[in-house]
Amino acid sequence: MKKLHDKDTDKLFSELKTDDDIEKFLSSNREEFTISLSEYLSKLLESKNLSKAEVVRDSKIERTYAYHIFNGNKKPSRTKLLAIARAMKLDLDETQYLLRYAGQALLYPRNTWDAVIILSIEKDLSVEDINSMLEQLGENQLLG
Repeated sequence: MKKLHDKDTDKLFSELKTDDDIEKFLSSNREEFTISLSEYLSKLLESKNLSKAEVVRDSKIERTYAYHIFNGNKKPSRTKLLAIARAMKLDLDETQYLLRYAGQALLYPRNTWDAVIILSIEKDLSVEDINSMLEQLGENQLLG
């Protein structure tokens, strides 16, 4: 996958801890954290060689609403973001990063619902398969 950022988070932390000049740090790293969620999603689409249309279709999010998310007109809920992540076939690290990037809670394995999502990522399940598993366990569906 093509890199979305030049520096990983650990490198940024290291620089931030050792740099006494916050303005210099911000100025020299501006490109690392200034893109919007919609721009980040576009970079993910490009790096995964996916079309917006196929991700929207596979996410099972209402079409118009999904395009509003991708265009930056709507802030997605955690469940919608997870549906997009599954449609993009993001791995667990990529999904956690997307959640963090969007200001959403990370997946937590001690939570039953989250554990199902984590397992579904590891098994590369579709949104439909996830919903079926959640329904069998008496949990709320990812989308529905």
